[in-house]
Amino acid sequence: MTQIPSLLARSIANFVDGVAVAIPRLLSGLVFLTLAYVTVRIVLSLVRTSIERVYVGDRELVGDLIVTLAAVFLWFGVALTFLKVVGMGDIAASLGTAVGFIALGVSYALSEMIEDTVAGVYLLRDPDFNVGYRVEAKGVTGTVAAIELRKTRIDTDAGDRVVLANREIEPRWTHDIPDEEP
Repeated sequence: MTQIPSLLARSIANFVDGVAVAIPRLLSGLVFLTLAYVTVRIVLSLVRTSIERVYVGDRELVGDLIVTLAAVFLWFGVALTFLKVVGMGDIAASLGTAVGFIALGVSYALSEMIEDTVAGVYLLRDPDFNVGYRVEAKGVTGTVAAIELRKTRIDTDAGDRVVLANREIEPRWTHDIPDEEP
């Protein structure tokens, strides 16, 4: 019976020691999160301002994609660093590795969507492929109605709207330049 009070006293002492060690780590973590929040907001604001100067008008979608990717990477870095600051470095390392493998699997599963997006960026940046231009792509001839990150919409001469994946258009298309009268 004398062992129970001794065990209880040691348990309470270990708990108090653990709390005494955890409080400075948690305070450090809160200070880090505050500074990281301000820093990430400033960096994202600078990135958005820079991107908005490059991607204007109908190309804003590309800029939004770039800003979103930057935000994801920054906040993921903040999360891993926070875990390291509060003393969970092993968990941060495991989480970083696991997310890398998950990202690899997701990128493989979404490879066609990623291919469409990359092709969409190229089409949006191409000065010869714009809304209102007459083009021929994949056997479809018509006027470009919309260029999006994943799909392009072409209005045919017959009045139909054809939606094509950007990966199908980007490798091979022709710009239909009308003959000018002499």
